[in-house]
Amino acid sequence: MFRTIFLRYFIAITAITFIVRWVDKYKAKKQLRRIPEKTLLILTALGGRLGAILWISFFRHKTIKGKFLIWFYGIVAAWIVLVFALMYFIK
Repeated sequence: MFRTIFLRYFIAITAITFIVRWVDKYKAKKQLRRIPEKTLLILTALGGRLGAILWISFFRHKTIKGKFLIWFYGIVAAWIVLVFALMYFIK
């Protein structure tokens, strides 16, 4: 039950993060008001790291923003530690 709920949440937040980053890229190309970096980082922290990593990898968007990338990879690293800790303690 918990795994099913977690999996559905993970798929949803990944898709939402990917779509929000697509909208940000679209707005950047059209020179419209952008989505704040804080919003992108919050989505990553809420579990959308896979969608964010895929977006950065495939579309090369937000790859030279130093401060943003430090926060981004810090959040990803924290999630990796959390997942491994949960795998260790929950059997």
